[in-house]
Amino acid sequence: MIPVSIQVRQALGKLVLPLLLLLSIGIIIAGQADKPLADKARMYVADALGPLWNLMSSTQERVLAMTDNLREAGRLAKENSRLKAENENLRRWYDVAVSLTRENDSLKTALHWIPESAPAFVTGRVVADSGGIYARAVLLVAGTDSGVQVGNVALAANGLAGRVTETGAHSARILLITDIASRLPVMLEASHAPAIMVGDNSPMPRLMYYAQDTRPIEGERVVTSDQAGAFPAGLPIGTVHYLSAGRPVVAPFAQLDHLSLLRVFNFGQSQIEPPEAPGHVPLAPQRKPLSLPLKNLLGQG
Repeated sequence: MIPVSIQVRQALGKLVLPLLLLLSIGIIIAGQADKPLADKARMYVADALGPLWNLMSSTQERVLAMTDNLREAGRLAKENSRLKAENENLRRWYDVAVSLTRENDSLKTALHWIPESAPAFVTGRVVADSGGIYARAVLLVAGTDSGVQVGNVALAANGLAGRVTETGAHSARILLITDIASRLPVMLEASHAPAIMVGDNSPMPRLMYYAQDTRPIEGERVVTSDQAGAFPAGLPIGTVHYLSAGRPVVAPFAQLDHLSLLRVFNFGQSQIEPPEAPGHVPLAPQRKPLSLPLKNLLGQG
């Protein structure tokens, strides 16, 4: 190697950029002067460097694929560990569920428990309700020919959706729990307190008429109550959520804005009639009142 002084190196360093610039200009001029020769030279260089570029690109793709595989392997290892822990937890809960089921069966046998009959139900497709007096209602492609009756309970995949209010031969209108005309007796599972769920045409109905000493708890489950005899007890509805202080609402489990299928159950609540009390005397039909003040007085009594 020929020794070069520092001054010469600095001078050569300063000349590199101008020389490259002049070389570029010369190549451009030569290419314009003899374009076929320039095209042949460019294709020759491309053919010579093509395998090199191909090797570099394939190597880069392989390195990227290996990196992605390593990252995926790390993610799968973490997911595997999480699933193993979850599986162990589920095994413990499975043992508890089996033990409780056996205990429940033995207690039912000892008490001569009379099981309730399974409710009949039909499943139908939901279509948009373009008419009717309700703002939040849907039409079900199943009617009286399929066994649907007024008062039947409509359930979505995750929870309560509403109740049948009108029926036709091949269709039924279902009033959703979010409609302003909907009033449902409910039960708060954590506090075991009754309340009334009132729809207001918003996605989340309000909770009203609950005891002041047992206020709803944020996140607790809300289920149906059988106080009015319209719904069976224990049907899941949603969870409690506070929009603001002192304003609890229910976030429904069912996606009421994206209903496609509904199951309509006939729980037969209206068919349960209490026996008559001993000595019960049927009331005679009331006569037509003679005057308006007397009618008002009887109505108040």
